[in-house]
Amino acid sequence: MGQPVRPGGGARAAVVTGPGGGVRAAVSTGAGGAAVPRPVPALLAAAERHLRIGSPATVADAVTRSHLDDGRCVGWYGPSVPGWRVAIDAERASAPVPPALARRFGAGDFWARWTRAECYCKLADVPIAIWWRRHGLGAPADGSAVWRTLRLADLVITVGFGPPLPPPPFPLSP
Repeated sequence: MGQPVRPGGGARAAVVTGPGGGVRAAVSTGAGGAAVPRPVPALLAAAERHLRIGSPATVADAVTRSHLDDGRCVGWYGPSVPGWRVAIDAERASAPVPPALARRFGAGDFWARWTRAECYCKLADVPIAIWWRRHGLGAPADGSAVWRTLRLADLVITVGFGPPLPPPPFPLSP
């Protein structure tokens, strides 16, 4: 997971990991290529310290969680960052890639791409099937989120931070 996935278009958002997985930069360029400072690079650099793997009951108090197909759960225990939301997604690195998804998106680096797309879906509050139509397993071009994908134990985990969602265009309750 040493190389970032760069979104298409003019915007970029990634955590660039160096040798040994250390974070070198966490920046984004927005419209016109202007640099946008990101308050979360230290959290992403230290992501391993803020993740716990256990049963759903043992990580029930996590800020956010990701459930695995083998019954385990990964929880994020990092501090909150004002003005930012956090999402995680995890998959077993050795899990077979479903054949239909491999045909559609390719099998290379699949779980890293999948967990990033899942994080984006959680941050954007968008179902994965809609995400696929818009972005495949790629990142959005707006550069509004930053992430780090890492390998921890037998898992591929992506931690992503994004800005708060805008309010809905209509009231959700009467």
